[in-house]
Amino acid sequence: MSGGLAVLLPLLGFMAAMLALGFYVRRQSHAGGFLSGYFVGGQSLGAFVLAMTMVATYSSVSSFVGGPGMAYEIGFGWIYMAVIQTMTIFLVLGIFGKRIARLAHRINAVTIVDIIRHRYQSDALAAIAACAIVVFFAASMVAQFVGGAQLFAAVTGYSYELGLILFGFVVVVYTSIGGFRAVALTDTCCAIVMILGVVLLFYYVLEAGGGLAAILTELRSTHPEMFTPTAAGRMPIALYVSQWLLVGALTIALPQSVVRSISYRSSADMHRAMIIGTVVIAFMNIAVNLVGVLGRGVMGVDAKALGGVDSVIPQLMAHVMPPALLGLAIIGPLAASVSTISGVLIVASSAVVKDVYLHHMQQRGRAVPETHLRRLSMGVTAALGIIVFLLAVSPPSLIWLINMFAFGGLETAFFWVLVFGLFTRRATRTGALCAMAGGTLIYCAAMAWSVRPMGLHPIAVGITASLVLFLLGDLWERTRTQDTAGGRPLS
Repeated sequence: MSGGLAVLLPLLGFMAAMLALGFYVRRQSHAGGFLSGYFVGGQSLGAFVLAMTMVATYSSVSSFVGGPGMAYEIGFGWIYMAVIQTMTIFLVLGIFGKRIARLAHRINAVTIVDIIRHRYQSDALAAIAACAIVVFFAASMVAQFVGGAQLFAAVTGYSYELGLILFGFVVVVYTSIGGFRAVALTDTCCAIVMILGVVLLFYYVLEAGGGLAAILTELRSTHPEMFTPTAAGRMPIALYVSQWLLVGALTIALPQSVVRSISYRSSADMHRAMIIGTVVIAFMNIAVNLVGVLGRGVMGVDAKALGGVDSVIPQLMAHVMPPALLGLAIIGPLAASVSTISGVLIVASSAVVKDVYLHHMQQRGRAVPETHLRRLSMGVTAALGIIVFLLAVSPPSLIWLINMFAFGGLETAFFWVLVFGLFTRRATRTGALCAMAGGTLIYCAAMAWSVRPMGLHPIAVGITASLVLFLLGDLWERTRTQDTAGGRPLS
């Protein structure tokens, strides 16, 4: 596949702009102090930036590569399944937005772990939550690094290692020096670039196939099963349910999404962001998967002939787009990778610095100077990014499975803890500890041993186990406290 300097130059320009934005944000000050500014942007995000940073965080490299590649193979059934993702931003801000923001303002919370520690009054639960964030985010970041570098190599013709070094360096540097606000602003740029990339690719796919009607006619004659929801048995109901859980309903509790509820400027901004974000992610989600379906009518061969599902979009880009625009088109998927890495990297860094180190120092009565805290935060962010970068040098296989494993682990760990903790008064720390620790371990075991009841993804096992363990732990603590109080519940 020909690449050349013409393909590389637009990408280099985009990366340079991301670095410049990071250095610019570093010079800005925030009324809430360094911690608030570095980890939640000083709680000052407006509606458009809030919407775009959430869109960019949800849109990983697999959204632009693996998903459309599967749509290329399966057809419209994949779009019917994926459309559930269009409501995620509306739900996470609608369900958690105001409640999280009010609580964060009241207790000066900077992270989701701050919220959990305050609600359950448990340092042990906070430590487990911080550990889960670091471990599962590391897996997610490895998947994004590898996916982005492989896409770079496939489209440009340059080496995987060069792609990894290029955008790995950029994302680690601008996230480290600029913090959450740099992440939010670069996410906004990335989201805009993603939209433009989708529009460009969609246009050239239609042009290459002779228009929408001609492509659909071709598909109906050669692959009529692509128009049915089940795709001739390739899209069973169990897969629909699994994906609606994994990338739909349960994503409202992902820490990288919920933390955005601490960062917005006003309720009006949040409400506008709900609408903007929903419209944008709906367009991107439907359009990019539709490109995959239509691409089958243009290319005419199955995914194996193109090198597999993950090779479909790179091959389609090279086939339908003018070489002069290929460099611009590749920025979209790589922007998705960059934005996801930066979003989870800053949350993982906050778990180490704020939720572990700073809390430990406060417990010992030791003050931490802001200059030291500033250097430590930037250093930890950079160190975590470098560790993940090194893990990605020897790329593991099945990248999309690693990404989905991380999603499921975070959802199992945080869903019931946040839902019960924020919306019920009676949830106890024992229930939360059992749900987060036990549920996550059971989920990991189900993934390792491929436990799939009724064909469902192991997330169904994890989230159900987490719920049962929460209720059992809750019951045990209430029984214990009743016995201690002579038969009367303790208030």
